[in-house]
This record gives sequence, C-alpha cells and structure tokens, in this order.
Amino acid sequence: MDNGENQITVIDEEGNEQLYEILFTFDSEEYNKSYVLYYPVGAEEDENEEIEIHASSYVSGDEDDAQGDLKPIETDEEWDMIEEMLETFLAQEEEENE
Repeated sequence: MDNGENQITVIDEEGNEQLYEILFTFDSEEYNKSYVLYYPVGAEEDENEEIEIHASSYVSGDEDDAQGDLKPIETDEEWDMIEEMLETFLAQEEEENE
C-alpha cells in the first residue's frame, strides 16, 4: 500500500496496481487495529446511486517506508463495527452538506 495524500495504490493477487481514494481511516481500541475504507478512483455510482466501498485493516509503514500492508477483515464482529462507523461517517457528511 502506497500512501498519497488521500489515495492508495493497491496491488492485487495478479500484480495489477489499482488506484483508490481513501474515504476515511479510523483506529479501534477493541480490536487493536487501524482500518481504512476506500473506493476506486473514478468510480461511478450504480443505478442505486451507490459506489462499492472496500474496507481493510492495515499496518502502517515506518517513517522510511511509505508502504503499509492491507489485511482482510477477519470476523463478522469487525464487519459490524466497520458498517456502523461507515453509517456514522455518511450521516455526518450528509449533515454537513445540508
């Protein structure tokens, strides 16, 4: 994972690089992990006005290494917590835009 201002480059299993916009990041004391929610750069809304959002936990690189490692979400409890954080984030965004 390469960190840009608000973008990351993710390399898939086949070695292809994909650029993503970071929606937001947060830390969970409960799981002692950091999480990132992101979506493909240039993604367009589908017929339901939705964009596919990806979520991963991550380990940041050190100061000399801008790369970090994305890890899959491991449990249903983590997914529930991430969905709750996303709903809160989206509600705050909507409130700010009114």
